[in-house]
Amino acid sequence: MIKKSFSDINFGPSDFQKNQFEFADYEYCEFHNCQLSDADISSCSFIECVFRNCDLSNANLKDTSFKSVQFKECKLLGLHFDACNQFLLSFSFETCILNFSVFYQLKLKGTNFIDCRIEEADFSEADLSNASFQNCDLQGAIFDNTNLEGADLRLASNFSIDPLRNRLKKAVFSANNVVGLLGELGIRIA
Repeated sequence: MIKKSFSDINFGPSDFQKNQFEFADYEYCEFHNCQLSDADISSCSFIECVFRNCDLSNANLKDTSFKSVQFKECKLLGLHFDACNQFLLSFSFETCILNFSVFYQLKLKGTNFIDCRIEEADFSEADLSNASFQNCDLQGAIFDNTNLEGADLRLASNFSIDPLRNRLKKAVFSANNVVGLLGELGIRIA
């Protein structure tokens, strides 16, 4: 199948549950109010694209490329980002819901998560060095053998990170949320 290419196009509002998403390369495109939940976007390529107010929950991301992609006000439940093409993988998230998403073993250095709900997400063995979790709810998120060196978690909440099982050198926490580190050690703050 020949892969199409789209550049500088605005898509939306569209319902790709009813209309099949086109297998293509998308460059400098914007997707607004698109319904992509359960859509098959496998092997598509998105370069410097913006998704705004879209629902990609449970979409198939097998071999999907995201290069400098911004997700804003999107619903991204249960996405397996670990199935993406990892070559030059980079994205940012602002005011998104990422609950139950998987980032297993991904290199996400410097990734910005701003005002997001990331409950029950799996960051096991991911490289989140210098990442920022600004105003993010990390309730139940899994950090296991995760590189959080230099990460900014000062404004993050509800996380539980075992300092013995994760790399935390130069990570930044606030006095208010440091309990998220001590709980795993069985230490209580009264």
